[in-house]
Amino acid sequence: MTYYLGIDAGGSHCRARLIDAQGKVIGHGKSGAANARIGLDALYGTLKETVDQAVAEAGLSGEQRGMIHAGMGIAGITRPGVREALDAFDFGLASAAYATDAQIANLGAHAGADGAILIIGTGSAAQLRVNGEDFTIGGYGFPISDEGSGAALGLSAMRHALRALDGRTRKTELSAAVTERFEHDTAQAIAWMDQATPRDYGTFAPLVMDYAEADDAIARSIVEDAAAHIERFIETIFERGASRCALVGGLSARMKPWLRARTVERLSEPVGDALDGALRLAGYPG
Repeated sequence: MTYYLGIDAGGSHCRARLIDAQGKVIGHGKSGAANARIGLDALYGTLKETVDQAVAEAGLSGEQRGMIHAGMGIAGITRPGVREALDAFDFGLASAAYATDAQIANLGAHAGADGAILIIGTGSAAQLRVNGEDFTIGGYGFPISDEGSGAALGLSAMRHALRALDGRTRKTELSAAVTERFEHDTAQAIAWMDQATPRDYGTFAPLVMDYAEADDAIARSIVEDAAAHIERFIETIFERGASRCALVGGLSARMKPWLRARTVERLSEPVGDALDGALRLAGYPG
């Protein structure tokens, strides 16, 4: 008997799906952050915990564990030295193949065929497969990159809110809602920014979207600017030879109505998720 294990390891969580040779789901796993930035020892610990959960839920023996072929998509594994370290990890499995989390998402979205995804979440990046070759566009990290993302929306909202506190721009309901989190005190806002991560900025994204949909002028301008970046991303994806493109990520559904109709018409719906892609990476034919 052969089993296949797919793992999607990202900045906020690590998920696993274990299936048998017929494709029946027999186990799941879920744990915390598992990107390369947390350190190799911590990464191994999180991955192993997630694998162990899936194997335990499936009720597999130690011998059966050795019949599992795994595919793992891990954020940040393009960093120097990470892939070499991964090859030394021992999960007690038959094999383990590695790719980036974006690569498995793209494999899942197009059932292993050529295509592209534009990920719009806390960050933003495009992953393409053209004639069987994989490459990325963008995704260099916040604030240099991540245009159109949740973090970028939050950063723009903070900029507007602080200018409004200064009197350099007019206050709006959005600016008041943002500065309310800091008791309308610039010093508190600055102290927060000194420690803020992209995910922290991204927490303001739903607020920006809410006020944009309620016709707040500044919120609308922020979202329209983000939509313009997303439009250009999509144009570039097709210019680089992609045959199809799917919009994915936590912010994608809310951003889609802000795109031009002709852009939306070019988009395809994903046929599967990142764990489907990880299972393909593991060798499951689908």
